[in-house]
Amino acid sequence: MSEVIKIKKGLNIPLEGKAEMVFGQAQLPGLFAIKPVDFHGLTPKMVVAEGDSVKIGSVLFHDKYHPEIKVVSPVSGRVKTINRGERRRILEVVLENDNKDESLDFGKSDPATMDREAIVGKLLEGGAWPYLRQRPYDILANPSDTPKAIFVSGFDSSPLAPDYDFVLTGQEEAFKVGVEVLKKLAAVVHIGISAESASKVYNSLQGVTLNSFTGPHPAGNVGVQIHHVSPINKGEKVWVINPQEIVSIGNLFVQGKHDFSRVIAVTGSEVLKPLYLRYRLGASVVEILKDNIGEGSLRVISGNVLTGTNIGTDGYLGFYHSQLCVIPEGDDYEFLGWASLGFGKFSVSRSFFSWICKNKKYRLNANLHGSERAIVVSGQFEKVVPMDILPEQLIKAILAEDIDKMEQLGLYEIVEEDIALCEFVDTSKMELQAIVRDGINLMMKELG
Repeated sequence: MSEVIKIKKGLNIPLEGKAEMVFGQAQLPGLFAIKPVDFHGLTPKMVVAEGDSVKIGSVLFHDKYHPEIKVVSPVSGRVKTINRGERRRILEVVLENDNKDESLDFGKSDPATMDREAIVGKLLEGGAWPYLRQRPYDILANPSDTPKAIFVSGFDSSPLAPDYDFVLTGQEEAFKVGVEVLKKLAAVVHIGISAESASKVYNSLQGVTLNSFTGPHPAGNVGVQIHHVSPINKGEKVWVINPQEIVSIGNLFVQGKHDFSRVIAVTGSEVLKPLYLRYRLGASVVEILKDNIGEGSLRVISGNVLTGTNIGTDGYLGFYHSQLCVIPEGDDYEFLGWASLGFGKFSVSRSFFSWICKNKKYRLNANLHGSERAIVVSGQFEKVVPMDILPEQLIKAILAEDIDKMEQLGLYEIVEEDIALCEFVDTSKMELQAIVRDGINLMMKELG
């Protein structure tokens, strides 16, 4: 292992509601959903219709331009509805669970005896390929490409994030098999670990490069780790994947079945008992939230509070999410709140006296505390982005649709999650993550 990489810029947001290291119980719901909008770069073409029967692993839709990339069902039952938006865009495929857990058998395999072509074919056939995403752009990886490396962030530094050391307990063997699969796909596999981690899972791996990180969020973002270990130059591609997805890939080879199980951290100040659940990808959150959330106007987020999706109390877990967070909506207003001493308010700029309370946890809500306004280049973004880019100037270049400036200012290096803290500290109240995605889509359209 190389020396510890110290991340100095960033911000830890001390929220109430971190999950206790215990597993709770919640039965699987009657409804599941897979959302094509979760897969950047994929144009869905439906394979099933409403009313069709499916098993775990049955193909729901595939990419129109790469038919070999398939997205499969996490549950056995039938297709209840296919919800569409404007211009008949597919928003979600809702599945009705029959509780039989019938699964397609893709056959057990030993990755050590397989060549790269056979490995790729197995991942495509079993519907596990969408776990692999490409940087730059954070789009689905192209099976015909060979990346210069695969990067895995072995820890999550985002607010109230699940502890991967705890999550992977009991799944070590499947994880190791999944890593063997990754080693067949790229010459180098990098795994970023926390310097404070005591996990033996990563240290026992052979043939991978371990990179140790310390510092505030976003130290756990894979994009930050790529930037400090092997930055992406124009024309280069790397792939990324999460630890629990590696476990699913490992189980596909060990068991011959697509494993959609996930350990979910149920977190947030409005959760009565924050804990971990063994659940399943795409599940409705109704059963998780039943009798376990407070009253009032709440925001239910699939993912973390910085980058997650507002799904409501009857929504579905996102394809890449292993966290559910519930916070106050913040639709109540405090008269002259800006003039208070603010001992109960979190402030990055020390506008309130709460900065004196070093270990205090906060019950923050989703209120913007102001309306959108013009960008003033103040240097506040640079304080929370530990990368050699100029985020404020980059945002302006995207808004101006200046492709050359976007390239020069580092759009190849970042995706939405890398700019999420900028959105949190932004006094302009702009949706910076949406702006970054618009810039990425424009660059893909113009440059391919």
